[in-house]
Amino acid sequence: MYKTANDYYKEKFGCKVYKLSLDGGFTCPNRDGTVGSGGCIFCSALGSGEFAVRGTNISEQLEKAKQKVEKKINKGKYIAYFQSFTGSYAPIEKLKKIYYDAIKPDYIVGLSIGTRPDCLADDVIELLKDINKIKPVSVELGLQTTNEKTAEYIRRGYRNSVYFDAVKRLKSAEIDVVTHIIIGLPNESADDAVKTTLDAVVAGTCGVKFHLLHVLKNTDLEREYLNGKFECLTLENYAEILKKCISVLPPEIVVHRITGDGAKRDLIAPLWSADKKMVLNYLNKYLKED
Repeated sequence: MYKTANDYYKEKFGCKVYKLSLDGGFTCPNRDGTVGSGGCIFCSALGSGEFAVRGTNISEQLEKAKQKVEKKINKGKYIAYFQSFTGSYAPIEKLKKIYYDAIKPDYIVGLSIGTRPDCLADDVIELLKDINKIKPVSVELGLQTTNEKTAEYIRRGYRNSVYFDAVKRLKSAEIDVVTHIIIGLPNESADDAVKTTLDAVVAGTCGVKFHLLHVLKNTDLEREYLNGKFECLTLENYAEILKKCISVLPPEIVVHRITGDGAKRDLIAPLWSADKKMVLNYLNKYLKED
């Protein structure tokens, strides 16, 4: 088996921990013309923040998000999670304000930043290092793949070396890193997914989030899918590849997610992924089999 996020947080904080997804009003260098203008090929209009709570300020968002889930998490704590778009892509003064606002409530035990490895300037890492002395900080990096050809196809917008350098600098600042990996990218094999997983381990990641490639409405990936450029994985195929990826992880690496799903209203394919409970039950059972 593997170390789950639930087990990890219970060890670290002594209780169940839930992430409150926030919207910091960010954009992305892959959208505003700095790196590109179309974003990654799979990214939705909300920058993968479909489940983030929105509001006029961070304090309001935290309260709204907490109210949504507090009945499910009796006597638990929360992590403030900047999920939408690129969570470190803003002037340092803005980042300082919203990050410190996010960790202010007593019920917040940590800060998580979803971002790109090319958006971690030295002053940003120094800010995160300072906050990490108050409450634990983790940075989630959207690697997706280390197949450079695939990375170019999905318009990731940076080379693998940028990811490796970012992980090295974050680790030097004693900040935990969680790496996002997509299984089922067009023209990739199981070997590609396993290699990406191993590369993330070599880089020094502390955790991994595995995502199923799913197609959402109004994305460039939707056009590619409808034009027959690729097929989505079956649940059985996904489970098989996922198990291979997890099998190469050292026991100390935390698996924060074993699949990913978009909003049902926007899902084009694979439709089986809409039944989240069924999918998780199947995957958990499959992963336990010898």
